[in-house]
Amino acid sequence: MRTWIRSLRPFDAVSIHTIIERTVDRREAERFIRLFHAENPGAGDLLSRLRQVAADVARHGTYTHTPEELQFGARVAWRNNDRCIGRLYWRSLRVRDRRTISSAEGLALECVEHLREATGDGRIRPTITVFAPDAPARPGPRIVNEQLIRYAGHRARDGSVIGDPRAAELTALARELGWRGGRGRFDVLPLVIQPGFGEPLLCHLPGDAVLEVPIEHPEYRWFGELGLRWHAVPAISNMCLEIGGICYPCAPFNGWYMGAEIGARNLADAARYDQLPVVAERLGLDTSTERSLWRDHALVELNVAVLHSFDRAGVTMTDHHTESRRFLTHLEREEKAGRVCPADWSWIVPPISGAATPVFHRYYDQSTLTPAYVPRH
Repeated sequence: MRTWIRSLRPFDAVSIHTIIERTVDRREAERFIRLFHAENPGAGDLLSRLRQVAADVARHGTYTHTPEELQFGARVAWRNNDRCIGRLYWRSLRVRDRRTISSAEGLALECVEHLREATGDGRIRPTITVFAPDAPARPGPRIVNEQLIRYAGHRARDGSVIGDPRAAELTALARELGWRGGRGRFDVLPLVIQPGFGEPLLCHLPGDAVLEVPIEHPEYRWFGELGLRWHAVPAISNMCLEIGGICYPCAPFNGWYMGAEIGARNLADAARYDQLPVVAERLGLDTSTERSLWRDHALVELNVAVLHSFDRAGVTMTDHHTESRRFLTHLEREEKAGRVCPADWSWIVPPISGAATPVFHRYYDQSTLTPAYVPRH
């Protein structure tokens, strides 16, 4: 067993799964198979595949996607994600089929490999790793962490948090399970992995799987003294990939960061790292009145620093103006293809300078489409 993987006792928070009694809805399965064949004309005989799926569902309560169906379903789930502005490259998603792996240790090893392959030398590649699905009376594995890489939030006795307050609960759980990490602001949390059956596992991410970028500013040398940094790969790990009625509860996936996600949310939000007052003070801004727009000024400089730092490190990142234009290109392509492109305005419009981007000035279709990435139950 690798030294960075540790078996744990079962714990109620994640080890008790409700046994899945419902079978796959044949209508959902049929709808997906028809979609797959409609967009992949050379996929084979549709009616034969429909008969096979119907027979499997009747006999086993579920069916098995072919590798081609899985790849298509994962990519279309990205295409259908109404909260993602970066869908222009949905066809480029690399799908790692790991459905035969259901053990916690095997899953841990593959998550680490996912990060290594997605990170590369800084040229981030959109990647998803799909593990065993839920099936009748046989739940698939799960990752408790919201993302494969998250920084700890250490809660002090006075209620304050060192690090990321968003991760305070997970940090407390990891410590309860035996994690002995530091008490810094950017301590990478271990993964808490729960197999379908059996004991959970604590997986410490090795250093070569986590690329981090120190945040500096192109003009203000003091910015580096703030000690800020962020990881290169945003890999969501707590969503269910739903394809044709089948739920894959463990399917971590990543694209690359848009700078504003870090500079206008992770590091800026008052409920996260709350760095705007710190930056404003260093800039010498008047924080005694909101009319000085000190928050806006500090926010822009923080975002300049994030974009500059990722560029300097050679790590893939986009900015909100470029990504807004790319999204409208994607929208136009989908409309030309005769497809609906759902979008949630509150997520598509960037969290900085929204009105200065073209995505701000229109409404969007909010249809719910499948395949999809959905909240996990």
